[in-house]
Amino acid sequence: MTFQIIYVACCLVLMIWALIADRLKPGLILFTCVVLMLCAGILTPKDCLEGFSNKGMITVALLFLVSEGVRRSGILEQIVFSMLPKKKTSVKKANARLLPVVSLFSAFLNNTPVVVIFAPMVKNWARKFGLPYTKFLIPLSYATILGGVCTLIGTSTNLVVNGMIQDSGREGMGMFELGKVGIVATIVGLAYLIFYSHYLLPEKREGDTEIEKKPDTTTVEVVLRSRFPGLGKSIREFDFFRHYGAHVLSIRRSGELMTGDWMNMKLLNHDTLILETDFKFVQAYKDSTAFLISSYDTDNEMLKGRKRWFAFILLAFMIVGATVGELPFMKAWVPGFKFDMFFFVCVTTVIMAWTGMFNARKYSKYMSWDVLVTIACAFAISKGMTNSGFADYIAGFIIEVADKIGHSEEGVYGMMAILFLITNLFTELITNNAAAALSFPLALSVAEKLECNPMPFFICICMAASAAFCTPIGYQTNLLVQGIGGYKFTDYVKVGLPLNIIFFLVSVFVIPEIWEF
Repeated sequence: MTFQIIYVACCLVLMIWALIADRLKPGLILFTCVVLMLCAGILTPKDCLEGFSNKGMITVALLFLVSEGVRRSGILEQIVFSMLPKKKTSVKKANARLLPVVSLFSAFLNNTPVVVIFAPMVKNWARKFGLPYTKFLIPLSYATILGGVCTLIGTSTNLVVNGMIQDSGREGMGMFELGKVGIVATIVGLAYLIFYSHYLLPEKREGDTEIEKKPDTTTVEVVLRSRFPGLGKSIREFDFFRHYGAHVLSIRRSGELMTGDWMNMKLLNHDTLILETDFKFVQAYKDSTAFLISSYDTDNEMLKGRKRWFAFILLAFMIVGATVGELPFMKAWVPGFKFDMFFFVCVTTVIMAWTGMFNARKYSKYMSWDVLVTIACAFAISKGMTNSGFADYIAGFIIEVADKIGHSEEGVYGMMAILFLITNLFTELITNNAAAALSFPLALSVAEKLECNPMPFFICICMAASAAFCTPIGYQTNLLVQGIGGYKFTDYVKVGLPLNIIFFLVSVFVIPEIWEF
């Protein structure tokens, strides 16, 4: 074992510890890891910067703007509202109508705005008909994750892995290539959520009441993060209105509404606060490092007239264009020019900007810059794992373990299982993009040592990195619905573990049947 391998291993351990401890924003933690590798000569300045010009990273950035334009159209709310039953029904029947539609949307849009829009709507609908909203919100979050594994643009992780594939000199994935296995996992997962999850989910939490809004105000739910300056202080000690221009109406902790003298209780990381504020609050603090905005009133931001449908038409243009652009006749028609997702998302974004689909003067506010920095640094970390020999070293270990399982066919399933478990463990503890960055060079090294097709392993990484069902921190949408639904950590374990097992079995046994080694 060389010095560089030991050095990279130490860097990765420190990075994982910092991500789990939430010491800094993920992007800055990964950037620190990149700088450490740069100082040791494992990465060159060119290696450090290549991720910032990668097509996958730029595509993710532009998709944030496209998602904002579609969100403002209000069409999503209209479609989902029409799908919700107009009279009292069973939880099973309501989820059967709701969850497949949500998965379909999330296959083409950023998951976070989908949940931010739908979660309060579903909660209010459930209240209206006397149904426990706790039976719907975790399945809503999981349905968006399921939809994300069906297309190339369903989640940023898919685009990150695709960018790494292209950087390695190979042909990238098509728009629906992941769907060959993703649709299988989604169908099985939705069946589980519709027919069984409600038995594992809690009833309505005690103490939940409807809060009436005052004129010219709105209510906003926020989840406190580790960088919130008022942690360890009570509401009386920390003047929330002076800092953020909002009044705290209630606090929820680990699924329980704080009662009694809650104004004097110390604020803790991941507490959910319901705030009364004005309509400027969301735009002012949407990218705040102190808290995560989980729900808010979007009526004041909606597009009017024909623009509402035009945004949806542009989304369809982008999806259809990128799909048709991959067909052989298109490649033959214009040799040397790629009508891929990058091309069509660029065109769609420019049209949306010039037609006012989103506020073009404030376009930077709609991008999650930490996610983009995380993705860019992920490419550099992956490169460092390869340059140092760390990836080859771990790949040799994976192959050795797989060989002990049995003959070559069983060994393939064994390697797939090991790679899935490694990636899935990372994604439950840290970010899904960082998990993909750590696992990609391992997959590539395993394939090169075996002299086989690496695509099955790449697909496995995409599936495992998205299978974040067991913890509220594994995926941002899980954290968003925790406060709205008042869920406890154990609720995610009970409902999410079977979904993790479903993804594991589908990945290990279906992927090798579709992609040849």
